[in-house]
Amino acid sequence: PLEMSAKKPVPFLRQVVPVRKKVQRDPRFDDLSGEYKPEIFMKTYSFLDSIKKQEKEMVQKQLKKCRNVEQKEKLQRLLNRMTQQEQAQKKQQKLRERELSLKRQQRELAKQGKKPFFLKKSEKRKLELAEKYGELKRSGKLESFLNKKRKRNAIKDKRHLPSQKNL
Repeated sequence: PLEMSAKKPVPFLRQVVPVRKKVQRDPRFDDLSGEYKPEIFMKTYSFLDSIKKQEKEMVQKQLKKCRNVEQKEKLQRLLNRMTQQEQAQKKQQKLRERELSLKRQQRELAKQGKKPFFLKKSEKRKLELAEKYGELKRSGKLESFLNKKRKRNAIKDKRHLPSQKNL
């Protein structure tokens, strides 16, 4: 028979060879891969920024040469995505630097013997907003930004008001 009978008793000295099961591991959650530190990661993979910059320039050149409408749209979307990724990375870097500077200030105060004071999320947001407004004022785009914000808020308020047909 191809299969062994289940009714027959198992021999006392049975030789069982254990099959080694292949253990899969995810490096994101494994301790063997080490701890993730964004500063070290950015330093290690800083060469990628120059490669991305070259790729962006290449896409821009292709966009100028391209005559096909579909291909041009595709390249434009790619270029937009690249610029958005670049802006997001810069924003994240600024945020990280701001947090590091706050930590340094807290360490300095602790060295002087003062009690450390940690900002709440809302206070951090207020500081970020103040910095954003300061940057817009320096670049001269504050007024247009505020106008857009006013229009957006007016539309939101109008939406919440009762309409004429409901009266």
